[in-house]
Amino acid sequence: MSTVSRLLTMFLVALVAFGGGSGIVMAQGTPEGASPAASPAAESTTCLPESIPEKDSYLIGMSQANEGEPWRQAMNDQIEAAAAEHPELEVVFADAAQDNATQVADVEGFLQQGIDLLIISPNEAAPLTDVVAQACAEGVPVIVLDRRVNGEEYTMWIGADNTLIGQMAGEYTASWCEEENHDPCLIGELRGLEGSTPAQERGDGFRLGIESSSAIEIAASQNADWLRELAIPASQAMFQANPDLNVIYAHNDPMAEAAIISAENQGLDPESILFIGIDGLPTPDGGLRSVADGRLDVTYVYPTGGQEAIDWTVNILNGETPPREVVLETIEVTEENAQDVLEQFGAE
Repeated sequence: MSTVSRLLTMFLVALVAFGGGSGIVMAQGTPEGASPAASPAAESTTCLPESIPEKDSYLIGMSQANEGEPWRQAMNDQIEAAAAEHPELEVVFADAAQDNATQVADVEGFLQQGIDLLIISPNEAAPLTDVVAQACAEGVPVIVLDRRVNGEEYTMWIGADNTLIGQMAGEYTASWCEEENHDPCLIGELRGLEGSTPAQERGDGFRLGIESSSAIEIAASQNADWLRELAIPASQAMFQANPDLNVIYAHNDPMAEAAIISAENQGLDPESILFIGIDGLPTPDGGLRSVADGRLDVTYVYPTGGQEAIDWTVNILNGETPPREVVLETIEVTEENAQDVLEQFGAE
């Protein structure tokens, strides 16, 4: 097992430990005043056949939105590691490479293969809604992971509260702007893929978090589709148009790291700018290490839900009725606790 895979496995184990076996990863270090994540909703019977025949082997389709994002590769790695503990499960993966039509075709291909259960992390909500409903109509249980689809035609959803994470980031920003006496306090926002539910929710939540501060102004907001390579030119353009930006709020860590590079290339002092990301992977190039090393100022651990997806896959195939939703919580990581969180997740 590679070092990165070992760290991701430790990350998975530690997050599951926070949940106390309840199916929810419990938050650590949630700021005062932040609302806790909701408990699982009522039981779901959607897409569940009256009975699932007992078999020696079950075929699971995992449709991933984009393996080019480190966090999504971590999700796949965690699903693969968790499934390896269940010899009756065979998981086949498909990478949509951030293309909606490809992901629709991937799911249709899984259905033609006769999968017993579908796990999907949709690229965007609306374009994937119909094919998820098609799987549901064919009696295939569907676990929607992280990003949502529209409507109610799926068995269960597992993911974190992106609105709350955004709100926590906004509240952190408001406190920092006040402490630094920035008035106005100018924000540059690097957003995820438009049409994906986390991008909308992280943006909306951030605005909730800053609404009490009249000093804060979002001076620039640009989509970079979660990708570091797109975030570099996007953030360069931001700094060129707004050289006095005080804060960069990026919807994930790779985009925040890209903004640091752009600030340096622009001749700006990154130490004078607050850089915020989301994901908090424990890998050598992940957000936790970046905060510990003093590059990012704050990140929020965003659990992938890979372990929970396999746990509930096994439960569903064994005839258990799942909750409609399982909400995963976060950890706010700053310079003060970054090393402790790294050690919790098995990194040094």
